Amino acid sequence: MNSFKVSVQETSNNAIVKFEVNQFITKHQSFEFNNIDEAKASPLAQQLFYLPFVKKVYISGNFVAVERYDIVEWSDVQDEVAQQIEAYLNDGGIVVEVTAAVKKVPVTVYAESTPNPAVMKFVANKKIVTALFEFTSIEEAKLSPLATELFHFPFVKSVFFDENYVSVTKYDITEWQDITIELREYIKKYIESGKQVVLPEAAETLKTSTKQLDNHFESLDDISKEIVNILEEYVKPAVASDGGNIQFISYDANTKNVSVMLQGACSGCPSSTYTLKSGIENMLKEMLPGKIEMVEAING
Repeated sequence: MNSFKVSVQETSNNAIVKFEVNQFITKHQSFEFNNIDEAKASPLAQQLFYLPFVKKVYISGNFVAVERYDIVEWSDVQDEVAQQIEAYLNDGGIVVEVTAAVKKVPVTVYAESTPNPAVMKFVANKKIVTALFEFTSIEEAKLSPLATELFHFPFVKSVFFDENYVSVTKYDITEWQDITIELREYIKKYIESGKQVVLPEAAETLKTSTKQLDNHFESLDDISKEIVNILEEYVKPAVASDGGNIQFISYDANTKNVSVMLQGACSGCPSSTYTLKSGIENMLKEMLPGKIEMVEAING
């Protein structure tokens, strides 16, 4: 039994709200419906159009976006709509009929080198996961069918997923030039098949769901929150483009030390110590004067 959970995400357009689902509800496909007649192929969209304030429904990947008419404010109805979508999905309701007209986009995957010579980034033209995941062994990878399969390659040391890419760390027994094409093709065919990259319950189990992360953030002290916000805004986009991630672990108010965890291509990268000291540590010292003494990575 799939346990669907739906959370409300605001967008830059106050008429549109995204109802984010904890798993994919379409197989890398997107659908847009402007009225109930257009929505014949989507029982879910049709049900939403019965709500008098629904103007447009857009379904893609792991979310349903709904545009409203001005007769209501989202703050008054969004929780109710989220519960309705969640109940519909958990009752086995059909999202879109297989006959529906779909904007068919072929899957492409390209390989991109990273600053870490042991890591290659494989980038897809589709969203493949709804949260960050890192698996450093086949035992850990039980929550990810794709990671489990990748660990069957003898040269795969760890697997890291972000929104639209997978970073693979290899052992030194082989060179990238000998395995990149094989891995790229394997990942491309896997995504094309529509099989699950990670299991629906993975984010919840690993405490990386949007709601859990928000709750954790709210439990932090004020300086820790400031550190997290700086990392999110200034550091994460840069390390994500390199195929990795940096995660805030803790801040000690007495020693003024910040602990972070490096993931994906950042973990074990020869240049990560330099980046940590000359980049991140200096930035935090500058932006939070007198509050930061040192930044250390707990995994190298």
